[in-house]
Parts: sequence; C-alpha cells; structure tokens
Amino acid sequence: MSVMSAGADVRPGRWRAGAGRVVAGAALLTAVALLPWLSGNDPALTVLRARSADADPTPGQLAAVREQLGLDQGPFPHLAHWLGGLPRGDAGTSWVSGEPVLPQVTTAFAVSLTLMLGALVVTVVVAALVCARTLHLGSRRRLSRGGAGAGAAVLAALPKFLLASLLATVCGVWLGWFPSSGWEGPRSMVLPALALGVPSGAMIGGLLDQSLPAAFREPWARTWHAYGFGPGHVARHALRRTLAGVLPQLLPTVVALVGGAVAVEKIFNIPGLGRLALDAAVAQDLPPLQTATLVLVLLGVVAGLLIQALRRALLGPALRDGALPALHPPALTRSRSLPWVVGCCAATLIALVVTGLLRDPLQVDTAARLLPPSAAHPLGTDALGRDLLARLGHGALRTAGVALVVTTVSVVTGLLLGMATHVGAGLTEVVSTLPAVLAGLLTTAVTGPSVWGAACAVCVVGWSPYAAQAAALLEQERASGHMLASISFGAGPSYLLRHHLLPAVLPAVARNALLRLPTTVLVLASLGFLGLGEQPPTPEWGRLLSENQPYVELAPWTVLGPACALVLLSVLAVSGSALGRGGARTRNRPS
Repeated sequence: MSVMSAGADVRPGRWRAGAGRVVAGAALLTAVALLPWLSGNDPALTVLRARSADADPTPGQLAAVREQLGLDQGPFPHLAHWLGGLPRGDAGTSWVSGEPVLPQVTTAFAVSLTLMLGALVVTVVVAALVCARTLHLGSRRRLSRGGAGAGAAVLAALPKFLLASLLATVCGVWLGWFPSSGWEGPRSMVLPALALGVPSGAMIGGLLDQSLPAAFREPWARTWHAYGFGPGHVARHALRRTLAGVLPQLLPTVVALVGGAVAVEKIFNIPGLGRLALDAAVAQDLPPLQTATLVLVLLGVVAGLLIQALRRALLGPALRDGALPALHPPALTRSRSLPWVVGCCAATLIALVVTGLLRDPLQVDTAARLLPPSAAHPLGTDALGRDLLARLGHGALRTAGVALVVTTVSVVTGLLLGMATHVGAGLTEVVSTLPAVLAGLLTTAVTGPSVWGAACAVCVVGWSPYAAQAAALLEQERASGHMLASISFGAGPSYLLRHHLLPAVLPAVARNALLRLPTTVLVLASLGFLGLGEQPPTPEWGRLLSENQPYVELAPWTVLGPACALVLLSVLAVSGSALGRGGARTRNRPS
C-alpha cells in the first residue's frame, strides 16, 4: 500500500515542486527588475554616474539617458522586453558599457563555476578530515566517546574574507607561492578555493561527524562486524547512509559560492559572477543583473535536482518501500575535557565583554592609531585610535542578539517550508543560490543600510539550509518502518508530528543552527563589508572585521580580537550543545 501511495504522489509532487520553482524564480526576477525604482534613486542618474563619474549631470543629460533606456515606461516593459529576447539568445546590452550582456555573463559564470569546483574539492577534503576519527573508530566498533565538534566549529567560524586576506598576504605576497590577485590560470584558483572551501568543509564535516555514530549503531553494522567484514567496507556504507541526510547542505553551502563569494572575489580581483552581479546592482544596470540572476536560479534548480537524484540513489529502494531504518544517536560518553572547554570559552568571552563595557568605544585618539596590544589597550587600537577591546565589548550583545534573532527566524521558516516538501523544494533550490549581497541590495533599497536591513536580507536567504535539511530528514522519517507501523495502528497527523516527525528533525536542525551561528554573524559582516549592513561608528563584531580588514598586513591585531571572539562563540555554542546532549543521555540512561 505504501508503494502504491508513493507512486500516486510522485506526479502531483513533481507538479507542485515545478510550480514552486517557477513562482520563486518569477518573483525573484520581478524584484530585481524593480530594484532601481525600489531604491528611490533616479536610475538615469545612477547609470550616468557609472558611465562617466560626472558628479553634477545636467537635466538635459538625464533626460537623454531616460529616453535612450526608456526609463519612463516603468520596470515591467523592460522585464517583458528582456524576457522576449532570451529565446533568441539576446540578453540585451549593458546600460553602462553598451556591450552585449550574454558574453560577459558567460565568461563570469565560467570563472565562478571553476572556482566553485576548486572550493568543492577543498570542501570534500576538509570534511573528510573532520569526520576521519569517527569513521575510523566507528567502523572498528571502538567509538565509545563522542567528540565535541570544537575543531569543526573553529574552522567553520573563520571569516572567509578575513581568511582570503590572510592567504593573499602570506601565501601570495610574502611567500610568493600563488598569485594574490587576478585570474590567470589554475594557480590563481588555489588561494580563493582554500578561503571558500575550508569553512564550508568544516560545516559539512561537522554535520557528518554528528550523524555517523547513529549509522554505526544500526543492526547491520553490528552484524557485518560480527561476520568479519572489513572496517573500510563498514565505513563506506555508514558514510553512504548518513551522506543522504547531509547532502542537501551542499546546495546552500557550496553551490551558493558561485554567486555568494563576492567579498572573496573582490579581495583576489576575480572577475566572477557574484562580482558582476554586485557591480551591476550598484550601478542599477538591469540587463546584466537580470541575466546573472537567471543563471543563478537555473544553477540552483539543476543542482537541486541532481542532489535529490543522488540522495535517492544512496538510500535505494528502502526509501520508496517504506523500509528505511531510523537513525537514533547512541548514548556516547562525553569527553572529560568538554566541561573545561565550555567553561574556558564562557569565562573568556564574559571577561572580554565585561572589561570592554567599562571603556569608551567611540573615543578617537589620532595619536594612538594602530597601536599594538599593551596594558593600556589589551587588544590594541584601530586606524582611528579607538580602543578595540571597548568596541568588542560594546558590540557583543548587539552581534549575538541580531545573530540569534536571524537564526531563530531562519530555523522556524526553514522548518515550515521543509514540511511543505514539494512546494518548499522548488523554493529552496531557487533561494539557495541567491547571494546574500543581492538580497541585501533589495532590502536596503527599501530600508536603507542598517543592521536590521541586513538582518532581513539574511533571513530572506538564511532559511534554505534548514529547509533542505528538514525536508531530507522528513522524507527519510516518513519512509521508516516504525512510522508506517504507527499509521497502521491509526495514528493521526498530530500524533505523528509530535512523536515521530519533530523528534526526528528538531535535534539535527538545532545542531546545524548552532554550527551556523557564527556563519550568520559573518554573512552580516560581509554585508557590512560591502556597505549594506551596520554603519559606523556603531561597534559590531562583523563591522570590526570588515573595517579593519585593509590593515591586516600592517596591524594584524586589529582583526585578531573579533576573529577570536567569533571562534570562541562558535566553540561555546557547539560544545555547549554537546554537553547538554551528553548530560541528558546520562540522566535518561536506564540503570
């Protein structure tokens, strides 16, 4: 019966998913077309300044630009004309340069796709290193103690634009190993791929490391070990079992690097698609911006379909037949050092914040510019002579508060859309490849540059990892044997939701949210780095990183403080959740 019902649901589900993709793509393209009019700025003035940098154009020049571009007709005729040219291979001409758009976008997409593949290789390698210990011990039935995930949290919390600056300075300028700027060949890809792939690999590896113990606990793993199957064979199948649940995270984590690596592309001077879209959005040059957005939407849809097909191939017929065993994390003994790690991180953060709150974060002393750490200034001073410890302490509550609000809204939205499996799948694929920068431009066009405008922008795109994870876990839980048994005994939707679906999804999504908490701070920082988020002189950790990034070579202490604070916050969140899980399992363990 389950097979027949599953087969009956396939076609309507595909139609709903397709409708979700079309609606989401159309809404996004329409929002992009409205960008010049939403911003409240005269698009003719913006385009004219982008062309010639003329500070005071005459009314006649503005009228000529409006007539040339047909701006008086409004956004929708422009959108219809652009869509009408696509079937003929005509994406229009740039309003700024007057050159055809399609060759520009094609070249930029090829660069970004190459960079994404390089970052994907780094991601896979780092993820394998993060979960290597669990794979090694679990395949040999020697996994008795759970890891805190602190190493993955440290790597995942590394700011990508800060890591890019460090790599460009050390490996590019000082050591001369690789090019620090430009795009000339494979060697130019190494440093930006490392900057993008290391944090992403830590994120994927951390999620895998949390899921693998449950796979090694399944009956087949015990049986195979008893029959003498090799550890490598057991490890491969355990990885296959857990990879299906983590695989959807590749869509928002890695594929989004095509359009979301704007800050890294700017640092390394890479002519990628994200940078092209940002420059076009700033200049309100609609044809290249609309074409780049369409390419990102199509990329997200294709990648989502490929990942979905790969997931179903990994899970096999058990997913279709409702015979998939549920993954239940075992009660592993927690590390003895875990409470010390949590305590040290918490004590250090509290000490930094309290000490910083006793100082003035806005006092400017031009005679004390870029001073190294000392007794008077424990974390040094910035380019204006302001005390970095004071700015770190005063920005702590604002940084953590905004990140927690954004994470909570994103998790709730992701859970709701993840439960709407078919419609939510198409929407998730489209939004996963939407750069936060583009979302920031759309929201700040209405709200203006501010921390809450940046927070809204992150909420617009930040729910997609949780929706993808929730949808994948719900699909596996609905195909489990105990779920079908409950249905056969007459369990209703409310009972299934409370006793099966939510318990299977909420813990994993919560761990993902804690692991991504510093990433949320960094995305807000990236928007601030590009002038779309928190504005000076307000102290905020992301703002501290972005405004001091140009001085990382001359005065590395200017970014060391906020970067270490982010790492401490990440380790505290992940280790604290592991400590809570360990305590709960100890209390619930039968005597």
